[in-house]
Amino acid sequence: MVKSMTGYGRAVETVNGREFTVEIRSVNNRYLDCTVKLPRSFSFAEEAVKAAVKNAVSRGKVDVFITVRSETEADVQVTLNKPVLEGYLAAMRQMVSEYGVKDDISVSTLSRMSDVFVVDKPKADEDQLKADLLSVVDKALAAYDAMRVTEGLALENDLRSRAATILTLVAQVEELNPKTVSDYRRRLEEKMREVLENKSIDESRILTEAAIFADKVAVDEETVRLRSHLEQMDTMLSGNGGIGRKLDFLLQEMNREANTTGSKCTDVKVARIVVDIKAELEKIREQTQNIE
Repeated sequence: MVKSMTGYGRAVETVNGREFTVEIRSVNNRYLDCTVKLPRSFSFAEEAVKAAVKNAVSRGKVDVFITVRSETEADVQVTLNKPVLEGYLAAMRQMVSEYGVKDDISVSTLSRMSDVFVVDKPKADEDQLKADLLSVVDKALAAYDAMRVTEGLALENDLRSRAATILTLVAQVEELNPKTVSDYRRRLEEKMREVLENKSIDESRILTEAAIFADKVAVDEETVRLRSHLEQMDTMLSGNGGIGRKLDFLLQEMNREANTTGSKCTDVKVARIVVDIKAELEKIREQTQNIE
């Protein structure tokens, strides 16, 4: 199954009193590059989120955005740190008595002093929080994957259509190639008659020259390999897993065969067909850059 490297998925769910929002988006990239942005209090879950993405994605630039909102007030206790508070008060009163400064000690002044309050928060169960978060991450990944599959199907259809076009063009090259050799033999014979005028022509020499030319311009091996590569491409498109890199390598091989065919051809019609083949291969290469 072909999957696009670009996609978007979002999931919002409340689990154990917390609302998790997970958004995943990706663009093309040669390798997997995952970035996770989440609240600082959930930094312990970053590697677990990256592992979940890695299990679902093989390559692409993937960004994961996570927000968490608590729907229930935590059982937080705020108490006075009396020893610290009394120390501040004693020091301030000493300032008033010894230095004659204005006595403007107030609650607002004292509350700004460091460590005057003690805040007790219930210890969070990180394993449970991680499990809650990952359950929403999995749903976002499912939505993200569904979009990539939809886009991948469109890419697959386009690649198959272009492959069929190339096969048609290859058949035209195969059909014209023998005619190229026969035309060369005819022109060679006409040229020899013109040079030798009425003298007898060595038929074996013509056959030898035509055979040498045929060997130089024969593209049977190239077209056979092109057909084989196209069959391999069809097999890849029907298989599972990431095929983008494999397709990229296969396209290099197909371009090599097309270039060799172009360098051998002497017929204008064949040359034009080869140009069309290379144009279709370039379009396939561009689309392959979007495939995982």
